[in-house]
Amino acid sequence: MPQSKLMSLSEAVRRFIPDGSSVAMGTCLEAMIPFAAAHEMIRQRKRRLTLVGPISDICFDQLIGAGCAARIRAAWVGNVITGSAYNFRRAVENGTLEVEDHSNFTILTALRAGAAGVPFLPVRTALGSDLFKTNSGLKVITCPFTGDTLAAVAAITPDLTIVHVQRADRYGNAHFWGNFGITREACLASDRVILTTETIVDTQVITSDPNRVLTPGFRVSAVVHVPWGAYPSPVPGFYNRDHQAYLDYRNAGKSSEDFAHWCRSWVDEVSDREAYLERIGKDRLAQLQLKHHVLSEPADYGY
Repeated sequence: MPQSKLMSLSEAVRRFIPDGSSVAMGTCLEAMIPFAAAHEMIRQRKRRLTLVGPISDICFDQLIGAGCAARIRAAWVGNVITGSAYNFRRAVENGTLEVEDHSNFTILTALRAGAAGVPFLPVRTALGSDLFKTNSGLKVITCPFTGDTLAAVAAITPDLTIVHVQRADRYGNAHFWGNFGITREACLASDRVILTTETIVDTQVITSDPNRVLTPGFRVSAVVHVPWGAYPSPVPGFYNRDHQAYLDYRNAGKSSEDFAHWCRSWVDEVSDREAYLERIGKDRLAQLQLKHHVLSEPADYGY
């Protein structure tokens, strides 16, 4: 049997995210964002990170405000409910953050190229856009077969991808359902993968439905049991999005001083995710749990 990859979140972040790492997060767009892992990165004072993702919601903004990020390679950084992400905006305006602009499709293509082990992939998207002004990984090329003008999207190979999943075994095999976004591509393009998971299950549960497996377990470096690890973003089958948390964060980030106070209260002075959930309160969490269950049809893998 393979060795168990179960470990604490603090150990996983300490071992696998050195300063200067390139980290893909928020790969499912608005759902399943690994906020617990992001908060641990802030607590450990990670520095000079490159953050890679499509729509990270307020996760990237928190890492930027805490001084963890030096570079962003993303399609959008902000607060989905309220719009602007104030830490991101201040850092760009102050010139302290390097930004490589992408569309959702070019970030997907870049990771797909990385997963395939090729230096770039050709696409028609992005031609005629301003993305070329800030993204040196986009080049105009001529197709050698048709003579058509295309855009070449350079591969992105992050050092690490962090993914939150519904269930995983101790060996890194995981089930995931909902909007995949660019998650599979990011996992395959990265050198390492950290899984945070709502539940730990026996391997037989994972092998019973192989088509729902996210990424091969041998590619996973750490499995961390973190219930509510994506809060305040939603996790299909477990809990809904906490809209009020995003509205509250809008006010918390309007100034550097306000964000510093928020960060001390909700990250630095909170020892771990369990303590964080205690501060939120059982009543509030209960309101976010599913009230209506919509189950998929079972699949028959018999022979």
